[in-house]
Amino acid sequence: MTGKVDFYVFDGAAPQQCRRLACRLTEKAYLRGMRIAVLGQNADEVRNLDELLWTFSESSFVPHKICTQYPDADTATPVRLMHELPAGPAIEADLLVNLSQRMPDEPARFARIAEIVDGDPERRRLGRERFKAYRGLQLTLETHQMDRAAEP
Repeated sequence: MTGKVDFYVFDGAAPQQCRRLACRLTEKAYLRGMRIAVLGQNADEVRNLDELLWTFSESSFVPHKICTQYPDADTATPVRLMHELPAGPAIEADLLVNLSQRMPDEPARFARIAEIVDGDPERRRLGRERFKAYRGLQLTLETHQMDRAAEP
């Protein structure tokens, strides 16, 4: 599979903006019938994403579940939130929304990856490292510079 990786890059250090963008990207993919895995940096961020997916839009409904155990992750739920991504086919998703600072194992198993990076210097550096690694895997890369009013 030839995957595509979209980098959404914010100028400022804006974790809440990054989470809101993750919700919007997840909603768009869900409405297109895709299966989505959202990878947060840690359990606290995953809980924040869980809350935000219920409240980020009054007109939106995105069925989702926090998944902490594998292989018993609920594959019937179209959106799964996690802070650890299992290797191999344990997770089936068309889109990986990556809010973590880690590169997923076997990234080519996803048709699409959305990397969300804010302007924090360390997170930006780690994002550049992931960009280079994806390029080394010959995945298709695209960068989107985000501002406060931008929509994906």
